[in-house]
Amino acid sequence: MRSSNPVFSRRGFSRDTGYAGFNAPPQAGGPAANPYAGANPYATQAPQYAPQYTPQTRPMTMDDVVTRTGLTLGTVIAGATVGWVFLTGQLAFAMGAGLVAMVLGFIQSFMRKPVPALILGYAALEGVFLGALSGFINDLPKMNGAPMQAVLGTMAVFVAMLVAYKTRIVRVTERFTRFVMIAALGFVLLSLVNVLFMVFGGGDGLGFRSGGLGIVFGIVGVVLGALFLAMDFKHVEDGIAYGAPREESWLAAFGLTLTLVWIYWEMLRLISILRD
Repeated sequence: MRSSNPVFSRRGFSRDTGYAGFNAPPQAGGPAANPYAGANPYATQAPQYAPQYTPQTRPMTMDDVVTRTGLTLGTVIAGATVGWVFLTGQLAFAMGAGLVAMVLGFIQSFMRKPVPALILGYAALEGVFLGALSGFINDLPKMNGAPMQAVLGTMAVFVAMLVAYKTRIVRVTERFTRFVMIAALGFVLLSLVNVLFMVFGGGDGLGFRSGGLGIVFGIVGVVLGALFLAMDFKHVEDGIAYGAPREESWLAAFGLTLTLVWIYWEMLRLISILRD
């Protein structure tokens, strides 16, 4: 099962890695079809001796994912602080940082292995972009405090989706994945069309970022981000269950960071429309 997150869909926990994708969960009372069998000779049979893992090759754990996700998000926050304090109002620098971050993100997404320097570089520059733009929005009339509300909203979405996933209120299935990917594709295409109408027609384009239609579009964006989180949780859970290499935790951190940035940005747009 592939995630709609560009990191997971291109690399990481999928068939492209050579470790193989996740097709079936472990079955109680019988041997599991472990997709990591090719990489771990101890995966499909009870070993006579415990496998000897080095720090580089041992399977990733939840601690690995949490640690690297915390480091990546901490870098985003540090970059956002720099952008807020020193670059608020300097939109040219902010847009430059955002473009470079996007390039680094695409490079990492198409790499065969995670590169921590690329991931942390993306996080730092994306943070600068978000911080500078958030500071600019915060200084606008009626927008004071909107970025903090967006941060709190993002945290609430993360916690709510984590609880819904762990309690199996939300179940990530093949049908769920197809639905989210189709919805995300439609959302992105409509956003691009709206931007084109804004550039060539002026105004707010098709009206997807203002008024009642903008509110509906913003809510859809936040909901899609929440569904992305569920799919990311599923791939992390499967990666740990099937013994994905420790380095894959960097991809998990990268993917989760991308999703949280998406949710924050859509939340900030929605709050800005509601306050206007």
